Amino acid sequence: MTTTALVIGAGPAGLMAAGELAGAGFAVTIAEAKPTVGRKLLMAGKSGLNLTKDEPLSVFQSAFTGSTAALLRAAVAEFGPVEVADWARGMGQEVFTGSSGRVFPRAMKASPLLRAWLAGLAAQGVEIRTRWRWAGFDGDGMVFDTPEGRDNLSPDVTVLALGGASWARLGSDGTWAAILAKKGVELAPFQPANAGLAVTWSPHMTRHFGAPVKAARLSAGDVTLRGEFVISARGLEGSAIYSVTKPLRDGATLTLDLCPDWDEAEVAARLARPRGKATVAAHLRKALRLDPARLALLMEFGRPLPEGDALARLIKALPIRHQGPRPLDEAISTAGGIAASALDGYMLTACPGVFAAGEMLDWEAPTGGYLITGCLATGRAAARQAIGWAQRQG
Repeated sequence: MTTTALVIGAGPAGLMAAGELAGAGFAVTIAEAKPTVGRKLLMAGKSGLNLTKDEPLSVFQSAFTGSTAALLRAAVAEFGPVEVADWARGMGQEVFTGSSGRVFPRAMKASPLLRAWLAGLAAQGVEIRTRWRWAGFDGDGMVFDTPEGRDNLSPDVTVLALGGASWARLGSDGTWAAILAKKGVELAPFQPANAGLAVTWSPHMTRHFGAPVKAARLSAGDVTLRGEFVISARGLEGSAIYSVTKPLRDGATLTLDLCPDWDEAEVAARLARPRGKATVAAHLRKALRLDPARLALLMEFGRPLPEGDALARLIKALPIRHQGPRPLDEAISTAGGIAASALDGYMLTACPGVFAAGEMLDWEAPTGGYLITGCLATGRAAARQAIGWAQRQG
């Protein structure tokens, strides 16, 4: 008799799990709450689908934190940057590596990859049911709200791949947490990860909304990096800001080095040059080559400006006043979810035969290819554990 498998959620983790299960001969059904699959993947692809990052495996693994980080590191050891690139090529999607090491499909968009992926799953006999929202457990079965009303499925194994708690409109709404909590599954609270920073600006900043800040070094807690970000109407956005979300939500102070190419002594020496009749702003622009965006940030957070060496120190470590990360639903990803203590590998100890993958697990990583690779790798690993478990059950 054919073994049946149910995958709940049709993002990268769920689709990867479905392919692994079908490849092992299971009859696989995917249940997806939204009308179409892979919505968050398609959204990520609008700005260029960053599949993974070409860097040493040990460096890649170190990007994962959270209570289930060990699971992630083991998963990407088996299916990491090299394997993800090969997997994409296997579906006819050539990839390239950008100057920062980030790996993208040549097509840049997610839609060609997703079409090829779904075609492969269909060829394996995987059935996808859309508008099927998971409503909870019914004994050993699963209950769904469907367009035709309530329905139940009782598979031999189930892989949960419902995402985190951000971008609810795309399907990752975190409502599954209440279902698992009723089963006694230990959960770490959801928190925003890779989120913009909320700032209440003074009126003079309006003309700088949308301006990029390309020459700055950010420091928060034990994280220091040079990177780019954007001044927006709601605060600060961009990869450099996302990289410091964790220390900022933990209460760390954010400082900006507005002249990262010079040390404090050099900045002070340049400021000491005769100013003549130039205004302070004009002198700062000329002496330090500050573009309008960096100068605006200095004026916003540094006034009243000190003089001499004190001004040089301020420019090298400008404290940013903010209201913390943007709300959970606006975050690119979330921390929190199913805690490591609730798992035996990927299986929920409270629910034998039920496995979890992707952003449902309590881990986080920066943008730059880590998120998608982590979801793919854990979807694959959870499915492989489910296969072994089902075979042992006879």
